[in-house]
This record gives sequence, C-alpha cells and structure tokens, in this order.
Amino acid sequence: METGTNGETNGPVWVGLPGGLLTLRRLLLVVWTGLLTAVTAVLLGLLVGPAWAAVGACWLAVAVWGWVLLGRKWRSWRYAERADDLLISRGVLWQEETVVPYGRMQLVEVTSGPLERRFGLASVQLHTAAAASDARIPGLVPAEAERLRDRLTELGGARSAGL
Repeated sequence: METGTNGETNGPVWVGLPGGLLTLRRLLLVVWTGLLTAVTAVLLGLLVGPAWAAVGACWLAVAVWGWVLLGRKWRSWRYAERADDLLISRGVLWQEETVVPYGRMQLVEVTSGPLERRFGLASVQLHTAAAASDARIPGLVPAEAERLRDRLTELGGARSAGL
C-alpha cells in the first residue's frame, strides 16, 4: 500500500469493516428492544389494562428503524493506509474523515471486550499527542487488528525518528 501523499494520482485504497460488528450490534438491538417490548407490555397490561399492552409493540418499530440505521452506519466505516498517514472515514448524515500522520502516533492499542471476543472482533485505538485527535477503528478481525497495530507502530517509529 505505497500510495503516498506526495504526488499521488490515485485515491486511497479504502477497507471496510467485517460483518461481525454489524451482527453483534444488531443482536444487541434485538435483545434490548425485545426486553423493552416484553417489560412495557407486561407492566401496562397489569397496571392499566390488557388493551394497553399493545403499546409495547412501539419498541418493535424502534427495532426496525435501528436495524436499518445500524446497517447504514456500519457501511460508512472504512479506513485506508497511505504512505504518510492513516485515514479513517465514518458517518452517514454527518461524515467525518480523520487523518492520523504516522509520526504523530504515540500509542496504538488493540482492545477486545467480552462480546467482541465472542464474535471474533477487536478494536484498534490510536493515541496522539493531542487528545482530540485520537482515533478508533472498531470491529476488526483480531489478526487484522494486530497486523494494523504492528504496521502503524513500525511506521510511527520510523516517521517520528525522521527516517
């Protein structure tokens, strides 16, 4: 991926996130909205009357809406490695593109919580000198997260040393 920022004619090669992150987030959406539907229906059915239990179905509309939004948000996440920096792009309505120069990176972490581990996912967190410029790439396959961490660490060390 030697498409440098100096005199490049081609755009960056963007890499999207694997589908495991979308599966995890949609599963969490279904679990939480299902739980809220049941609790709302039972409470309203017992406290107000059986006809009011149907109000719990409003959470199902939230689940459908969230299902679509999660898919759009997942498709918007992507990253590209260039010769001098890492690009991270995300967002549907408000789009953000973060450029992290390799020479500015101070720490690159790979993290994975219990649910992420269950779904075979890991996140890469990039720390720079400016707290506002920290960047994160969620939902990567652990091997890709480790490869990216090692590459970014290597390039960051070479760039900060002026090589």
